[in-house]
Amino acid sequence: MEKFTTLTAIAAYYPRANVDTDLIIRVERCAKVEKGGLGKYAFEMARFLPDGSDNPEFPLNNGPFRQARILVGNINFGCGSSREMAVWAIAGMGIRCVIAPSFGEIFFGNCFQNGLLPVILPQATVEKIGAALEADPANAKLTVDLERQVVVAPDKSEHAFAIEPLRKKALLEGLDEIGLTRLREAEIAAFQQKDRLKRPWVYV
Repeated sequence: MEKFTTLTAIAAYYPRANVDTDLIIRVERCAKVEKGGLGKYAFEMARFLPDGSDNPEFPLNNGPFRQARILVGNINFGCGSSREMAVWAIAGMGIRCVIAPSFGEIFFGNCFQNGLLPVILPQATVEKIGAALEADPANAKLTVDLERQVVVAPDKSEHAFAIEPLRKKALLEGLDEIGLTRLREAEIAAFQQKDRLKRPWVYV
């Protein structure tokens, strides 16, 4: 998994509330498209018009926002069904961080398992940042510093966010759950050695 330390990148504001996983990736794409190909179908129903052309009202279709690596959303982002493919699709667009006032619980957890950082900030802060991005697309950049746990807005103001220590460590070091477990191999081996003496039948 790719490490996440500090990201300075173009950020796009998508102010729609309650963006669910069905909007992020259609269910038929989940069944027929491999993980690496889901990015081009992310937000398909909002991103494209019926004839397949770009929808100019979708923020990530406009100017510099096409190169966005940070997505600023609204309340309850990633709600709905538990499909992990929603995170795969967003990551497939090149997005490494989603900032929102709140997230769907399962989507939030799936982000960490796939190297995508979900950041929760107060709604007023998110709206202020989003307005700044829309007002000056040429300078629509944010910095997300995971080590310091701050988002640096276009006006250079800093906004702290919380993250569980183990999840932070995993992202900083590029470790999935298996990688985190392997960090404790010595402890596991020591336990097994003692346990073999107590319960030898388990290891037959």
